[in-house]
Amino acid sequence: MLSKQFSTNKKGHLEFAGCDTVELAEKYGTPLYVMSEDGIRENCRRIRSSLMERYPDTVALYASKAFSSLAIYKIMKEEGFGIDVVSGGELFTACQAGFPMEKVYFHGNNKTQEEIEFGMEREVGYFVVDNNYEIELIQREAVKRKKNVKVLLRVSPGVSAHTHEYISTGQLDSKFGFPIEGGEALNAIGRIIECSGMALKGIHCHIGSQIFNTDAHRDAAKVMINLMLQVKSRFGIELEELNIGGGFGIFYKAGDEPPVIGELIAAIMDTIQTLCSENGLKLPKIIIEPGRWMVGESGITLYTIGSVKDIKGIRKYVSVDGGMTDNPRTALYQAEYDAIVANKAVKNPEELVTIAGKCCESGDILIKDIKLPHIEYGDILAVLSTGAYNYSMSSNYNRLRKPAMIMIRNGVPRIIVKRETYEDLVRNDME
Repeated sequence: MLSKQFSTNKKGHLEFAGCDTVELAEKYGTPLYVMSEDGIRENCRRIRSSLMERYPDTVALYASKAFSSLAIYKIMKEEGFGIDVVSGGELFTACQAGFPMEKVYFHGNNKTQEEIEFGMEREVGYFVVDNNYEIELIQREAVKRKKNVKVLLRVSPGVSAHTHEYISTGQLDSKFGFPIEGGEALNAIGRIIECSGMALKGIHCHIGSQIFNTDAHRDAAKVMINLMLQVKSRFGIELEELNIGGGFGIFYKAGDEPPVIGELIAAIMDTIQTLCSENGLKLPKIIIEPGRWMVGESGITLYTIGSVKDIKGIRKYVSVDGGMTDNPRTALYQAEYDAIVANKAVKNPEELVTIAGKCCESGDILIKDIKLPHIEYGDILAVLSTGAYNYSMSSNYNRLRKPAMIMIRNGVPRIIVKRETYEDLVRNDME
């Protein structure tokens, strides 16, 4: 189901965010990431109206691992969002964009000494503590700097979301967070309470990504409120913040039915409010962390069709000038996409093809078995919903250059990431 960001024009071309995609390909070259700023800002407004404007003391953070750049951090700053970062590189980019550090939450399951030092130097708002090793590092650095660092504790709630195992993070068997089962999370909370240099503000969980089932987030909320009750009972304190994470699903292909964001947020908030009221618990500040949901459907990738290999009775391979280097998700966890032949957007599908990338890997397949109009050399293919985890996961495998990225606002495109040059590929090489 195409969003209102898509249309066709008199030439029969696909338009995205008010721009002719064929003309974009001709002007900027391919592969080309194309983002709709209008779509991203509309999503910001939907989150604000569903959460911050409806419920007091609530916060939305943009999970920037989905797509990190100077441009996106500036947009989130203007829209009044916080951000979560998971590396020194994401933090540095946010700093360069002038993002307010008090609205930054520093995540990650293995923050290095250097990253922790950098975070404290830049005075990030919160560290989200993932393990006992980090408790030691953060406390030591905070004491040395005579700081009292605000922290959240990441816990593994034992909730299994119905998604791919590589993007499911809330189950007991996970590299992320302290398990609630067995008392590890409670023990870590007690340890932090006794630590000098650390101020425990709340708890955090994230059960996975691309989740359509509202029940999974309800279940996570129940587990987290129960943990807060245990903290109150054992330590006599009420935690101030509850970060319920993100992972809200988006539309990639026919059959996907993501929940309406307002209904999902209402389900989470109603669960939390009811449980707090029933158990005499003060309602904490509620935080959510949408990432993919904020940018995924507001991005497409344009490719130029190259070779076509028709293996009679078996498969027809259509190769593009990109592949797993600019979109590794299909190779990593069998992600599925929809696509449109941009210069033949009004023509009916007539042949079943497989879209292959140009890397020297048999697994470099972007879309397996998709029905499209008759494809010829030089056609422009638009792969949809590539705004999240494409640019951020891109690589230079086979010494391919990373694509350019443009951002469209009010029908006007601008370059926000330059296309890499061959010189860029050897910039850090030493003989």
